[in-house]
Amino acid sequence: MLRHVVLLRFTPQATPAAVAAAVDALRTLPDSIDAIVGYEVGVDAGLAEDNASLVVLAEFADAEGWRRYQEHPDHQRVLAEHLRPILAQRLAVQFET
Repeated sequence: MLRHVVLLRFTPQATPAAVAAAVDALRTLPDSIDAIVGYEVGVDAGLAEDNASLVVLAEFADAEGWRRYQEHPDHQRVLAEHLRPILAQRLAVQFET
């Protein structure tokens, strides 16, 4: 199993509506990308000032599944339409579980 963890920090100009739209769009991906085994999206609870804005936790059977997810047109659309316009920083890690 391969776990993919992404931390996103949004720009100060990111509106609550834009963040909500990004979250909603991300949450649709498991319905269209069969390589996804597990998927969670969470917005930061606001408990610490220097936290990321959002986390994506995804699981795939293997690295090939992760690659299919990365390249999938629906994933690319969500990135282009919802995330990149409000993105200030992205950190990610993939690891075997």
